[in-house]
Amino acid sequence: MATIRFPARNGLQLTGTLELPAGGSWQATAVFAHCFTCSRNIKAARNVTRALARSGFAVLRFDFTGLGESEGDFADTTFSSNLDDLEDAAAWLTEHLAAPQLLVGHSLGGTAVLAVAERLQSVRAVATLGAPSRPDHVLKQLGEDRERIEETGSAEVELAGRTFRIRRDFIEDARNHDLAERLRRLRRALLVMHAPNDRIVSVDQAQAIFAAALHPKSFISLDNADHLLSSAEDSEYAGGVMAAWASRFLQFQRPEPADGALVRGRTEDRFLCSVQTGRHGLTADEPQAHGGTDMGPDPYQYLASALGACTVMTLNMYARQKKLPVDRVTCGVTHRKVHARDCEDCETREGRLDELTRSISIEGDLSEEQRQRMLEIADRCPVHRTLEGEIRIRSHLSID
Repeated sequence: MATIRFPARNGLQLTGTLELPAGGSWQATAVFAHCFTCSRNIKAARNVTRALARSGFAVLRFDFTGLGESEGDFADTTFSSNLDDLEDAAAWLTEHLAAPQLLVGHSLGGTAVLAVAERLQSVRAVATLGAPSRPDHVLKQLGEDRERIEETGSAEVELAGRTFRIRRDFIEDARNHDLAERLRRLRRALLVMHAPNDRIVSVDQAQAIFAAALHPKSFISLDNADHLLSSAEDSEYAGGVMAAWASRFLQFQRPEPADGALVRGRTEDRFLCSVQTGRHGLTADEPQAHGGTDMGPDPYQYLASALGACTVMTLNMYARQKKLPVDRVTCGVTHRKVHARDCEDCETREGRLDELTRSISIEGDLSEEQRQRMLEIADRCPVHRTLEGEIRIRSHLSID
């Protein structure tokens, strides 16, 4: 995660956060637009963009002009200026990483990404969260103040517990955008995500967006979520679904297969690492209690997983070869440090040593003799033999 600043066409500096995958290696880029009068640091924005980053995206979320840490006066902004800010954010990504292929927007930010997509040739997919089908839907939040704004030219309005000055230009501009026509010519994959019980933007708005757009399009119901996706479970789920959905439509920069395992980690990310083994991407981390962010298994959990996976593979292979009536094998593995003096069959008698304990469950109509034989076979799995054999680890510095 890095804080960045970039120039907008109005001469002001906008502030954003660039979320990167663990290790900094990304496969595609995206821009996230936050909700009306929100900021880039609202919980939903953080969780969705971090979920996308865990799936290989470099995601730029930023504060629109006059909000959060960006320069400018919110009173001077309109829906049109939001579109300009989005285009300027995409330009920064294009210059410094790669042109964005995915746009994501929450609430009015969702309406904005739908409207700006046609300006950005690189965009292949657009995803919305609780978005209105028209920009002027947001005017309902102004209540009785709307008439006062139209009569006097501007007024201070309380929104979400904060006071903002809204001008007549904002209202007039919101009414001048025909989103339905833009949706018909979107020509990008569309994902509409909405909570059925959203009290701010009703699900009818999502239905209108979905009906106006052409295929390919998808709809995901965020059951039990509220408009702001206040629950981390809801926003993280939304980000994970977006990543899986977008992968069908984007051109990812696929890493070359790695021999063994290739692990990358940035100092500023503390313990968070990306793991590439073959063509498979994984994440490693430490629990929060140990100073990590708990975004992936810790190294010893990967070690336990290797032993457990090898055990299950070996026993299932043995069952197939011997034509045993085995349905499923389950292996639980735990790791702990124990005092050497407490281990009766260990050669080491001083200090502490590592102990891996396997709990093996074999489902099937087997005799006790067959079960005991399979327990003996478990000790023959290659990883088991590696761990109990003599191991040499050789290290050298590579030249980049």
